Amino acid sequence: PGRKRDFSPVPWSQYFESMEDVEAAIISRVQCRIVALDLRGHGETKVKNSEDLSAETMAKDVGNVVEAMYGDLPPPIMLIGHSMGGAIAVHTASSSLVPSLLGLCMIDVVEGTAMDALNSMQNFLRGRPKTFNVKSGQIRNLESARVSMVGQVKQCEGIISPEGSKSIVEGIIEEEEEDEEGSESVNKRKKEDDMEVGVDRLDKDLTIGQMQGKFQMQVLPQCGHAVHEDAPDKVAEAVATFLIRHRFAEPIGGFQCPEEVVEIGKNLDDC
Repeated sequence: PGRKRDFSPVPWSQYFESMEDVEAAIISRVQCRIVALDLRGHGETKVKNSEDLSAETMAKDVGNVVEAMYGDLPPPIMLIGHSMGGAIAVHTASSSLVPSLLGLCMIDVVEGTAMDALNSMQNFLRGRPKTFNVKSGQIRNLESARVSMVGQVKQCEGIISPEGSKSIVEGIIEEEEEDEEGSESVNKRKKEDDMEVGVDRLDKDLTIGQMQGKFQMQVLPQCGHAVHEDAPDKVAEAVATFLIRHRFAEPIGGFQCPEEVVEIGKNLDDC
């Protein structure tokens, strides 16, 4: 028989000392300072006009935070954004709102998948269920999901009865998991399929841009939408390699750039 997996919430206090002090994976690889801000409408951030969520306004918010922290002489900064945050990072960079900008990193799904999803996005939003299935595919790291997803789900008063809430919790906690022996070959095939599909659906123009040395692109297989949560070490390694290769930061802790990434860097520099 399969094993039962525990999806019950895990408090963030088991991983972090406070809400202000979060240790990122990249800190153990390069000398840097991490500044993580909640955009308007996210987390603890509160603004006067919460209805204005335009890309222009949110990009200005990022610039204003940098100015408030460092004044007219900000240190060298690399913007890193995920999904919508990546789009805001691009707008911020293109609008020259961070004068000391060194580089830009955008984390998201491959272009083909994103473009195919646009047509059905409105129907998806209209059909939002009152309760959500744990198997959303957004996060594949169970431990990470038990910490981060809890704060993104709110129970509305009067919609779910106490009995209904109890049944949902029970349904979330218990899920049958395949035996390790039976799932090993399945996981191996899935890994191969993910790699094949990921590379196959890359945007043609972006691929050409990378070959011309305009930027670096790296595909991480077996990840859901939250790439940095599913594979934090791989994302940190990719960013650290970029910073070191361009001499934007110094390595620490004996970190060395992977040979295959260094080789790609040589080829890009020669273009």
